[in-house]
Amino acid sequence: MKVAALLQSLALDVHCSGNAEAEVCHGTVGDLLSFVMGRCPEQAAWVTIQNHVNVAAVAVLREIPLIILSDGRQPVPELTRRCGDEKIALASSPMSAYEICGRLYALGLKG
Repeated sequence: MKVAALLQSLALDVHCSGNAEAEVCHGTVGDLLSFVMGRCPEQAAWVTIQNHVNVAAVAVLREIPLIILSDGRQPVPELTRRCGDEKIALASSPMSAYEICGRLYALGLKG
């Protein structure tokens, strides 16, 4: 599934569109950056409440095309800027991480 289709399907608030044509093949959830660095598959949509510039660094390292901030979190300007520089889509939602992951799963993305 393409980033653009996921953003639209989940009705997310988009802060950085990134590469709208990038493929998303998996989903992951995690707030411990070292865990995500070690376990997240490439081409994943990453659901987190973490909200600082290091989130973008982890996304670059793991080739994550989409970061979704859950629970109403809004990105700090540094994170938005870095995602823009790195062509990573950044979005947020008032939904809980649990609900977002359920919707990703229903769209066909597995962990």
